Amino acid sequence: MCGITGWIDWTQDLTQQSAVLEKMTETLAPRGPDASGTWITAHCALGHRRLSVIDPENGAQPMIRSEGDNRYVVVYNGELYNALELKRELAGRGHRFTTTCDTEVLLVAYIEWGPASLEHFNGIFAFAVWDSLEQRLFAARDR
Repeated sequence: MCGITGWIDWTQDLTQQSAVLEKMTETLAPRGPDASGTWITAHCALGHRRLSVIDPENGAQPMIRSEGDNRYVVVYNGELYNALELKRELAGRGHRFTTTCDTEVLLVAYIEWGPASLEHFNGIFAFAVWDSLEQRLFAARDR
């Protein structure tokens, strides 16, 4: 199990709130004792605590992926049961993968399909993806 946290604020510069984000993330330590990470920009702050199961070295979060001029950042808790099938489909669409973790599969699926990526997921999950170009946070969980 892992834990995710974060917030959006359009009225203040969140880069001045990194101590708050660190404290928020630390409260999740019992959910993810193996690793933690934070990511912060002027309007978006995301934190993650990790229980490492798959690809401990390369599955660190928040995970960041750039596509052209855009940067996507994800925090994720869960398991995609169909990650291998999705990975094959996305690779067939020209996407490349650098890890074996389902976090990267989820993020690439979001990049490919946006919110409609939910229709492709079979698993248990909660996640949030920040789209830097659109300045938009998309958050979802399984049914």
